[in-house]
Amino acid sequence: MARDQQLMTFACLGEAWAPCGQLTMTEEGSALLASRFAYGLRYLDRPDAIEVDPVSLGIHGEPIKGRLLLPVNALTGFGGIRDAAPDSWGRRVIEAKLKVPANSLPESQYLLHAGSDRVGALDIRSDIDTPPASAVGNIYAIEYLMEAAERIEEGLPVPANLELIFVQGTGLGGARPKATIRDDAGHLVLAKFPSKTDAFDVPLIETASLLLAKEAGLNVPAVETRMLGDRRLMMIRRFDRYWLDRGVMPQANTDLLLAPAATRTERRMAFVSGLTLIGCDETESRTKAYSDLAAAIRKYCHTAIVRADNEELFKRMVFNILVTNDDDHLRNHGFIWDPRLPGWRLSPLYDVLPRPSHATERQLHLEIGPQGRSATIDNALAGCQRFSISTARAGELIAGIWAVVREWRVFFDQYGVGALDCDKIAPAFRHLDDICSAETRRHLP
Repeated sequence: MARDQQLMTFACLGEAWAPCGQLTMTEEGSALLASRFAYGLRYLDRPDAIEVDPVSLGIHGEPIKGRLLLPVNALTGFGGIRDAAPDSWGRRVIEAKLKVPANSLPESQYLLHAGSDRVGALDIRSDIDTPPASAVGNIYAIEYLMEAAERIEEGLPVPANLELIFVQGTGLGGARPKATIRDDAGHLVLAKFPSKTDAFDVPLIETASLLLAKEAGLNVPAVETRMLGDRRLMMIRRFDRYWLDRGVMPQANTDLLLAPAATRTERRMAFVSGLTLIGCDETESRTKAYSDLAAAIRKYCHTAIVRADNEELFKRMVFNILVTNDDDHLRNHGFIWDPRLPGWRLSPLYDVLPRPSHATERQLHLEIGPQGRSATIDNALAGCQRFSISTARAGELIAGIWAVVREWRVFFDQYGVGALDCDKIAPAFRHLDDICSAETRRHLP
């Protein structure tokens, strides 16, 4: 029997939480049938109010005060709320905590158990009087978190001494085991653990791949690896958090990479996925294109960065082609609310892992150009105008990415990736001659 679940949504504005609206979810068992949202009147009067979802719940267009709002495109839920919910791994942790079968909970319960350190600037609580649930441990807790993650991955119960995972691993997305911790400096970081099913050193390869992307000029968060005994983990800085001196509000030239300090407070940036900005369901992701993301950037992102973000998106697409990163679905493209603009912009790059393949013809998850998802430079160049990029400029961008990726093995070797792992991952990397015609090469400087 269907029932309505009413939840309170909070947004972290500056240094404090503010109730921003009431979410109503109609659920039947584990199925979400419908959603409704109403912004609080006082929240909408705040000059620093941020929108929960720029597509379905935008606050800068037509008047919405006192209105009950519905998701766009007949969706059952709001994209911005979905992005504040745990994804695959976080759900497994919550299910282990509550000792229930996989995917058996109503969506409202996953939202309520995700904790207040979830991605972005939102929190979902049962009512307006419920305090935030936040308790992230430091790096010294990592051994316990890794052991708990291994037990969850194997379907084993988590003993009481390892229950920290139920706080630090619940609000996270992706399928791989992970937890949120604080590093030695106090930054919030995402620790990604190895899995027993890994065919190679995934934390090391993913870190090296992100650093290769950074070398190629892409926007990448601070990332490193750390050894824990004989196991390696990847630690990537949470780009939805920043520190500022207490009482200071961000300005256009504010440095958002300041180190934590006793005189500073941690702030949050709102986050939405590409899935939300395009306004579609997860099942529709494979029918979408990079050009859909480019159009969403033009429509929803701040005008000052549209050109730069479309170039960044194009470069990421080319990088994904060259390294066969075909897990480029819409959840793996993110957008943050940059308080310096203020407005939405493309987030730093994340979740990049080359996939070895011996196929001569390969595809990415998203459509690239006129030849659909075909992962070739010809296809990328032919579709460059969809990013508002000229053929000449696209050729320059492609050449710049290729100049770095072609030396991937030297780069990986210098970073400490062993010869055996390099051999295993080598089939993921494409040579330009194999995916770029002579005619297209003439457009590359």
